[in-house]
Amino acid sequence: TVAAVSKIAVPGTSEYIAAAITLAFLSGLVLLALGLFRLGFLANFLSHPVIAGFITATGIIIAASQLKNILGIDAHGHTLPDLIRSLAHNVSGLNRITAVIGVVATGFLFWVRRGLLPLLVSLGVAPRIAGIIAKAGPVVAIVATTLVVWFFDLAAKGVQVVGDVPKGLPPLTMSSFSMDMWSNLIGAAILISVIGFVESVSVAQTLAAKKRQRIDPDQELIGLGAANLGASLTGGFPVTGGFSRSVVNYDAGADTPAAGAYTAIGLAGASLFLTPLIFHLPKATLAATIIVAVLSLVDFSILKKTWRHSKADFAAVAATMSITLLMGIELGVTAGVSISILIHLYKTSRPHMAIVGQVPKTEHYRNVLRHHVLTDPTILTIRIDESLYFANTRFLEDRIYYEVAKQPELQHVVLMCSAVNTIDMSALESLEAINERLNAGGVTFHFSELKGPVMDQLSATGFLDVLSGEVFLSQHDAQTTLRVGSDL
Repeated sequence: TVAAVSKIAVPGTSEYIAAAITLAFLSGLVLLALGLFRLGFLANFLSHPVIAGFITATGIIIAASQLKNILGIDAHGHTLPDLIRSLAHNVSGLNRITAVIGVVATGFLFWVRRGLLPLLVSLGVAPRIAGIIAKAGPVVAIVATTLVVWFFDLAAKGVQVVGDVPKGLPPLTMSSFSMDMWSNLIGAAILISVIGFVESVSVAQTLAAKKRQRIDPDQELIGLGAANLGASLTGGFPVTGGFSRSVVNYDAGADTPAAGAYTAIGLAGASLFLTPLIFHLPKATLAATIIVAVLSLVDFSILKKTWRHSKADFAAVAATMSITLLMGIELGVTAGVSISILIHLYKTSRPHMAIVGQVPKTEHYRNVLRHHVLTDPTILTIRIDESLYFANTRFLEDRIYYEVAKQPELQHVVLMCSAVNTIDMSALESLEAINERLNAGGVTFHFSELKGPVMDQLSATGFLDVLSGEVFLSQHDAQTTLRVGSDL
């Protein structure tokens, strides 16, 4: 937001504020449009390993960014190396009283999170009541540290406090409708909308998984769009689903969207009546609350799991985590989505293909490399375990020609399509080329187990009219018919 708005207005001026409000309005329109056109499927390009890597790296960055408040020093940076360098450079300005408050509050919150609930249950407190008391830990820390700072006047001794918060609700505002301003901000609005959506959905999916729930990405887009439009009407800049705030809300026991409504009511009441009471609230306590919350989602075990399961997924997790830590959250999100897509394209461009044979005394056909099966030297059956599209057609052609060249007695090639869900135009042209080349070599080309939609595609294009062989309902039908036709 700062980068976009600073290009068209001087910071602190009325034009600067108007541009930020307009940017929120444009972001709201973009998000609403994406939601209404049901483009939430873009969230599908975020694989779970990439989300896990992004969430872990983001949690580390947020926790590191709060250490300055724990220690009472000044530090800045959007990446982990920048934060570490800044903290190391300014550590000499450590405020010991602030550090004591921060460390004690952090330790207390960790204990509340892990030890208080079991302790209360062991003392005979009902589990539901014990859960409510445990979730109130941050409130206790806030009240206690605020009273300590106020009573001993620790702000005068260098302890950073929230300070004076303007009292009252924000005034109503209106976005600018200048076409010049819109043209200068629309690019930034689109980028903010996409990055904000991806980050929001990443957090939402992670928290939903903890409760075995699912989210509707299209509705998330509409909700984010409405929130940005609301921000533009109340003097706000572009907003998104906050990582740290979402986790704090989750830790407090939020289960339904009603929690957001209660939070809004609570904030409205606080802004009208409670702002004088939080003047002495130490920033170290707020930092401790955020650190304890976000570290609960840091999960390095995903590296071990993906290494064992899939080296490609491990590469995606490691790259997303590294880029987020070293280059920032925005680049981390972009890299995560890009890597997920590239890995998908790589895997599907080199699909698993197997030569299959008949399992003795059954109608089942399995990979000759994995099972003891019966094969016929005049019949080659290749099963392809992927839909056919432009990226893998050359791989299919090369494999078929390679296998045909190895078997001089071959009379029939059967492409077993039980896993093929669609065939695009490039794949169709490759199938036509395969059909012509095999036919020229005296080998007929057949299909088995074609799905209905794929059969419709091939029928509509006229390909089946020029097919040298047949289309069989099952692989067993193909094997039986062709074996009899070969007099074997």
